[in-house]
Amino acid sequence: MVELVEYIVKSLVIDENSVKVTLSEEENENVIHVFVAADDMGRIIGKQGKIASSIRAIVKSMSSKEGKKTFVKFGE
Repeated sequence: MVELVEYIVKSLVIDENSVKVTLSEEENENVIHVFVAADDMGRIIGKQGKIASSIRAIVKSMSSKEGKKTFVKFGE
């Protein structure tokens, strides 16, 4: 799932080299942290957060098959 998020984010940003996607696993939940350059943060969030919400919806639907809750957090 990390690879999918990384692919989506890299296709949206200008500086692909600054993209870093990590996964933190706990007992019953996963957290995917997405880090991009400050200039690209607006491209990831989108107007009114629509792109970020779409990425989260894709991850949520994929994670329902695993039985673990997965969250996506965006940062610089």
